[in-house]
Amino acid sequence: MSDATTPAPPADPAADLAARAAALDAADELAKLRERFTLPDGVVYLDGNSLGALPAGVADTTSDVVRRQWGELLIRSWDESGWWTAPERIGDKIAPLIGAAPGQVVVGDSTSVNLFKALVGAARLAAPGRTRMLVDAATFPTDGYIAQSAARMTGLTVIPVDPSHAAEAMDADTAVVLLNHVDYRTGRLHDLPALTTAARAAGAVTVWDLCHSAGALPVGLDAHAVDLAVGCTYKYLNGGPGSPAYLYIAARHQAAFDSPLPGWNGHADPFAMTPDYEAAQGATRGRVGTPDILSMLALESALDAWDGVSVEAVRAKSLALTDFFLACVAAYVPQGRVESVTPAEHERRGSQVSLRTENAREVMRELIARGVIGDFRAPDVLRFGFTPLYVGYADAERAARTLGHISGDPVAKRHITGRAGLRPRPPGHIPDPARNLPFQTDTVPLCRNTGTSVPAVPRVTERLSR
Repeated sequence: MSDATTPAPPADPAADLAARAAALDAADELAKLRERFTLPDGVVYLDGNSLGALPAGVADTTSDVVRRQWGELLIRSWDESGWWTAPERIGDKIAPLIGAAPGQVVVGDSTSVNLFKALVGAARLAAPGRTRMLVDAATFPTDGYIAQSAARMTGLTVIPVDPSHAAEAMDADTAVVLLNHVDYRTGRLHDLPALTTAARAAGAVTVWDLCHSAGALPVGLDAHAVDLAVGCTYKYLNGGPGSPAYLYIAARHQAAFDSPLPGWNGHADPFAMTPDYEAAQGATRGRVGTPDILSMLALESALDAWDGVSVEAVRAKSLALTDFFLACVAAYVPQGRVESVTPAEHERRGSQVSLRTENAREVMRELIARGVIGDFRAPDVLRFGFTPLYVGYADAERAARTLGHISGDPVAKRHITGRAGLRPRPPGHIPDPARNLPFQTDTVPLCRNTGTSVPAVPRVTERLSR
């Protein structure tokens, strides 16, 4: 009789990851904040970097604004309900989330309109004789369009730059520097403190686009002496579709800030109705026309979700979530099916993970059909945004497991691709720069030893359930 013992069955990696997710959620001090949002059952929502979820109090607030403030008080609400002062009041509510003291942020208009104000205003603040406007070469298209228009108006020439080399391009001829804090496609976090310092040393005026960082990580506008900044409020600030954007004007520049859109709301005495324009004091001079009260007050209510929450705690959870998601992707997705274009280093990562894969549009459609909502960016990027106020570790695990199922299931692959399966990328594959995705050297192939901080986990090879 042999004394050999029967070997124990191998551990179930999927069960291990699910258990780890449950433990992390149980220990998460921010987990209870999910109750402040209205989310559909059975859905993993990882598109808050495009449109944030609905905060629970917004519906009642909006109903009150429509039924009582507008319906009953009528025009009296401009005074009695505080409508007239909403742009500054809500700006002061956003200010601590971006590291600004009160009186420097005004809410209203779209990000595009505010960017136009900021760029032209920056050019007018710059020292005379300078001719160059440096612009993030991989910026969101609208920023580029607006920059070109602002440059034509102010006699500047737009110079596209890779933010990682922007400091080297700043010189005595640089008037304005426009950069994104986080790249919208890759999730790459740019070094705002160092780049702002470099611009200041060159005598240039900085304009930062905070659309993908405000509400996701500390910004520190005042601490780092940023000159001007803009941002939207419908992503990590959860203000709702089309909610008004904001403009930050550092206190030291407010008296000299010359808006290219001198509307009556930005006048020192708007109801005097004088033919000559005199700018209001402070950030109020950034206002243009009548505020969009319905969406503005919905935003004000949405910001209540931040009561008692520190941006630093949100950042810590964001990094932990994205680390865990990358680890789950490495375990669940067959090798070579996807590769991350989001930097692995914490100091260079925003609050999203972008994965490149073949047939990305169809893969995302299948993910959404299975209850995992992210989004797609051309030509081949899956984006997953992690909003720590309402996203948990179980969400991250389920999203990666579903992606693994789609990538590894021959039936699903035929459905998505119309052929035998997704074409795996060879190990060490370097993407084609002609595909116009920035920062190709940051690509981190998953499912292999990269030496990064992504924790090692067992590979899941069995067929995964839906």
